[in-house]
Amino acid sequence: MSTTAPKGVALITGASTGIGAVYADRLAKRGYDLILVARNEQRLNAAADRLRRETGVQVTPLIADLNEKAGLAKVEAVIRNDPSITMLVNNAGVGSVASILQADVDTMEAMINLNVTALTRLTYAAAPAFVSRGAGTIINISSVVGIAVENLNGVYSASKSYVLSFGHSLQKDLADTGVRIQTVLPGATATEFWDVAGYAPQKTSDITMSAENMVDAALVGLDIGELVTIPGLHEAEVWAGWELARREMSAKFQNPKPAPRYHLA
Repeated sequence: MSTTAPKGVALITGASTGIGAVYADRLAKRGYDLILVARNEQRLNAAADRLRRETGVQVTPLIADLNEKAGLAKVEAVIRNDPSITMLVNNAGVGSVASILQADVDTMEAMINLNVTALTRLTYAAAPAFVSRGAGTIINISSVVGIAVENLNGVYSASKSYVLSFGHSLQKDLADTGVRIQTVLPGATATEFWDVAGYAPQKTSDITMSAENMVDAALVGLDIGELVTIPGLHEAEVWAGWELARREMSAKFQNPKPAPRYHLA
């Protein structure tokens, strides 16, 4: 794909609705052409048509089910082979509010495949391509339940903890390469996520943020250089303290003997 957009092309997964659709709108207005990935062809084409009409950018719909190997491989190939791509937004995901005694394990496996495996494979496709050019941005959408893990379904929370941990490792591995990694942790956001997860009333709760506000805040976080952006956390020092404590504790793990509390001779 050729493009004349000043900032290149942003590839966004889960781009036909919700957070992904808002990212598409905002990035188009920032000067990016777009590759929009989703599995619902009708909604994706409608979103692409609207963005072309409203912003004038080039928009390429890419129909793919990231839970299927062939669909995922198709998107990986595009990322590897299209040098105009300068940004990857790993937004596609699914959630649940069901406990382990209520949830179907096959559904949970499909969640892991989308939230973890697809995000990982697309990141592995993008990172070497971006490093070879000395520039690029990867935005991975995690969730506050990656920290507040008891709040929703355990597999969903664990998948979002993975995204946060993966982001920390990427930031270490790709330091000084010119590639930026941002991990975004939305709180409750008013999207179809809650319909799919089985708790539609959350969309209208007084603690639920609009998708527009969430994305706008996340992009400001990107602009100011945040590695981790939590739009709903007003007390930035709380996150800074959490990170400091985590890193200080990490330095204390390297001991050849068990701790005295275990009372081993």
